[in-house]
Amino acid sequence: MNRAVVIALLVLVAGLSSAATVLVINIGKNGKPTLTEEQHAVREKFFGSDKELPPIKDGQEMRPRW
Repeated sequence: MNRAVVIALLVLVAGLSSAATVLVINIGKNGKPTLTEEQHAVREKFFGSDKELPPIKDGQEMRPRW
């Protein structure tokens, strides 16, 4: 094959894959939550809640005790 044909095919494949990626991402964003309430509760139980941690009290900085 000619070098120009190979380069043109590569550019075409790259463009098509980019367009397909954009379409897949946009189809996935349809506004509904990704987790059900039950899954969300299990996630919070396993990983903890999304709330901020309480402030660190004086003298309780996180440093090694050596």
